Amino acid sequence: MIRYCSQKQLSLAEFDWPFQVALDEHNRWVKMSECIPWNELAEGYYQGLSTKQGRPAKDARLVIGAVIIKHKLCLSDQETVAQIQENPYLQYFVGLPGYQMEAPFSPSLFVEIRKRMGQEVFEVFHGAIIDSLESVKSKRKSNAQNLPQSGTVERSQEQDDNNDLPSDSRSTTGEPKVKYQGKLILDATVAPQAIRYPTDLSLLNEAREFSEQIIDKLYPKTGLNKKTRTYRQKARKAFVAIVKQRRPTARVRHRGIKQQLQYLRRNLGHIERLLEHWPIGTRLPLPRWLLYRYWVIQHVYEQQWEMYCNKSRRCDNRIVSISQPYVRPIIRGKQNKAVEFGSKLSVSLTDEGIAQVDYLRWDAFHEGGDLKSQVEAYHTRYGYYPEVILGDPVYGTRENRRYLKQHGIRFAGKPLGRPKKVTEANREELKQLKAQRREEYLQRIPIEGKFGQGKNGYRLNYIRAKRADTSEAWINSIFLVMNLLILLRIFFALGKRGAALVRLVLLQVEKLLLCHHQANQPAHYFRPAVVL
Repeated sequence: MIRYCSQKQLSLAEFDWPFQVALDEHNRWVKMSECIPWNELAEGYYQGLSTKQGRPAKDARLVIGAVIIKHKLCLSDQETVAQIQENPYLQYFVGLPGYQMEAPFSPSLFVEIRKRMGQEVFEVFHGAIIDSLESVKSKRKSNAQNLPQSGTVERSQEQDDNNDLPSDSRSTTGEPKVKYQGKLILDATVAPQAIRYPTDLSLLNEAREFSEQIIDKLYPKTGLNKKTRTYRQKARKAFVAIVKQRRPTARVRHRGIKQQLQYLRRNLGHIERLLEHWPIGTRLPLPRWLLYRYWVIQHVYEQQWEMYCNKSRRCDNRIVSISQPYVRPIIRGKQNKAVEFGSKLSVSLTDEGIAQVDYLRWDAFHEGGDLKSQVEAYHTRYGYYPEVILGDPVYGTRENRRYLKQHGIRFAGKPLGRPKKVTEANREELKQLKAQRREEYLQRIPIEGKFGQGKNGYRLNYIRAKRADTSEAWINSIFLVMNLLILLRIFFALGKRGAALVRLVLLQVEKLLLCHHQANQPAHYFRPAVVL
């Protein structure tokens, strides 16, 4: 059955507006705003700003909250500002005193925000999250200690963890020592940039087009009567004829690269002759971005010419993007992605699920060399060393094992050297050690899941920033959002657990009172009047 309703649009005055009441305190943005340490994050953001010069900066909570919203919802800069403008919960989250109709700031301000948020700022952010987690854990421990000792009362998670520690890791009073605690999981990944898949032919064609733009800009200001020929139509036709083929042969590609190199070399020569009209030290009539491209295409020509002459497919510091020349190809060896183009991250993960980008480099590197500094950074943040290090076999070098042995840290990996000979005496021991290594190797799964969460849920595999420093801020912001989600889960898990513990205490008190006064008074007389 169909019931027809008029599709005539109501006027804005007739539209039912339900926001005359207070905001919902159970909204996800309200909950997240309660657990975030805004003051500590603001101190980290303000540390790089001047207190005397420049225009007054936007409020730190507004800036940091907008960054969190952007990467939490995977929005563009323009869409993030539009969402904040339209949503009262988002305006409450970023710290606005009330709902306002105008945009809080221009979307272009995000670029300046990413420039200001360097690695030092995110280190402060990470420390603030760690301090918040420690305070949550201390509250949980104090709630567990205040419980009455009864056989039906469950122990807290911290008590279980402390009892699982070996006897030599606890002091005489029963409290665990703070020298070794927790586990540290290490791994590396690549955060690909949002660039076109680079080929030698497409790079040379793009470089040629930029060289033609430079000639078009310089020629009208030289006073020459006749413009130099660039053969741009023939060059474009030759390029399209190759890329339209489904599978061009190696000989066809080699010939096409030679043609584009010749066109580019001719254009670069024309540019040098045109630049002679401006003395050295004078300002060139080119925009800054085009001057930057001119510097890049010269390096592209040198690299491509070297590979063409040597019939090679590689060179040092190979440029794969003219707009982002700092991006390098990184060999991954994966089944679906043999090569990725972006920055390589060296990441550490704690047992609470807090991830930290310890190193971000644009060149390929061996992640095993970062183990020492990552362990020392863990000691600086928490005040103690981890009990065990979980990582790929690439972390288990002799130098790293020697360092860990000196500091009393165990490396969860297969020992170096020839395997021990299996005998009847050590058969069971070797079997247990193998099972233990297998179990500890499976404990590395959380860091792989963290990479998957970042790439599938928060677009860590598609970094759209256009500068090296803003790309680093983009990547660190994604890890900041994932860490805040861990803080949110633990913060409100504590609230639910605390309420459950109080209910359990009330039940125990009620049970004791009923047993003690069962003969004299009715049960409802002694029922506690507290309702949770």
